[in-house]
Amino acid sequence: MANREMLKHHAGLVDRMASKLGVDLQQSAIDGDILIDELSDAVLRCTDCPNPNHCQSFLSQSAQTHQTPEYCRNQDLLGKLLP
Repeated sequence: MANREMLKHHAGLVDRMASKLGVDLQQSAIDGDILIDELSDAVLRCTDCPNPNHCQSFLSQSAQTHQTPEYCRNQDLLGKLLP
């Protein structure tokens, strides 16, 4: 089972990836576009990512994007939430 710090780290990565795409996860949840369980599942999928260091580098770039890296385990979910 993933420890608390790892879950917090990956929750941050999911949120940062969504923001990089222009997706506000909190507003998406309020609007009913995503369920809290789906957000939890997204964080758990992220913990299985083989490239978290590359993801952090990707997220550190200033340019906004309209697509996650190919390896992102939440690519489909975040793609559905794009504005």
